[in-house]
Amino acid sequence: MRSVDQLATDQAAPEHPTDDRFPPWVRVLFVVGLLYLFLVGIKALETGIKSFGSEFTDSLFASVSNPIAGLFVGTLATVLVQSSSVTTATIVGLVGAGSLPLDLAVPMIMGANIGTTVTNTLASLGFLRRTKEFRLAFAGATMHDFFNLLAVGVMLPLELATGFLTRLAERAADILTALGWGGFEKADSPIKSAVKAPVKLLDRILESFNASENVVGIVMLIFGLGLIFFALAYVTRNMRLVMAGRIERSINTVLMKGGGLSAIAIGIVITVMVQSSSITTSVLVPMIAAGVVTLRSAFPITLGANIGTTITAMLASLASESEEGLVIGLVHFFFNTIGVAVFYSIPILRPIPVKIAERLAVLAEVRKSIVVVYVVGLFIVVPIIGVLILQ
Repeated sequence: MRSVDQLATDQAAPEHPTDDRFPPWVRVLFVVGLLYLFLVGIKALETGIKSFGSEFTDSLFASVSNPIAGLFVGTLATVLVQSSSVTTATIVGLVGAGSLPLDLAVPMIMGANIGTTVTNTLASLGFLRRTKEFRLAFAGATMHDFFNLLAVGVMLPLELATGFLTRLAERAADILTALGWGGFEKADSPIKSAVKAPVKLLDRILESFNASENVVGIVMLIFGLGLIFFALAYVTRNMRLVMAGRIERSINTVLMKGGGLSAIAIGIVITVMVQSSSITTSVLVPMIAAGVVTLRSAFPITLGANIGTTITAMLASLASESEEGLVIGLVHFFFNTIGVAVFYSIPILRPIPVKIAERLAVLAEVRKSIVVVYVVGLFIVVPIIGVLILQ
């Protein structure tokens, strides 16, 4: 029988299928189809929210009355669904429907960045019984946590005080809209027409049964969220099969050449390809534990994954009815990109997340209870208490 450590390690490592029934080009076609379903899901979610009217949306977000509560909600939601892609896509849909104001959506996006780091932290627990390997794996996982925590700690107060991220995103959205992104002003935009068609068909079917607005809204919400979960799960699975083996080879090739900016680039590319920053960062955990990759070499790849994951919100904005959906997608992009630029380009700041992670890992190596307190406290207890206090 295989040990718990072996099973957990296998889960943390990428799949290496040897009997894939489909060639890579077929998998890529699957991905294109799944991305279309993803956009349909965003549109259905947006339509479902609008069907309930303003009273529903007012009550839905009554508990999120300030930006800090929004931060905790974003963190907790991402931990629960185990996907920042789902959280950010949902936020884009809510903003596009006019149900969620930008000033609350921005900290939710930041919270999603914190929540998504729980996956690779859990992956490191597979090495819990192997002391030295666990220390390296836990440090490799938590340096992602601390980077996002520090980025939020610096940029959220600045955003609340100046609104610089929102203003930057609004200007960029104006430029992209003028260039034709999303076709917000064009009723006959091909992308929008293709995405709207299934939603309109479902709406007509429901109308034929004389369904009430509330029933239509519930069905659209369930249909939309179901498509979002389904599409993202299978996009990740198919791209993982296409990329199997290539991820480690790409990482090793870049690191052999010195890492740095090229390592950030490979983190971006891999994450965009597999549509999951968790896969990219979780692949690094066993490599760090085995001593194949050092913490400082893996750090820029982690930063690249943070930037690459923003593609999901940008894709979701294609299905949005308003430019605000694009704005929040761009906020996600600028938040992660500026955070990486600040912490990686300034020498005195660059090692901070790694050093904090190393010190915590040393403590966790001696007292395993610290691991439980850290994971449960940071990702569950603190967000719940924060929401309860600030609602």
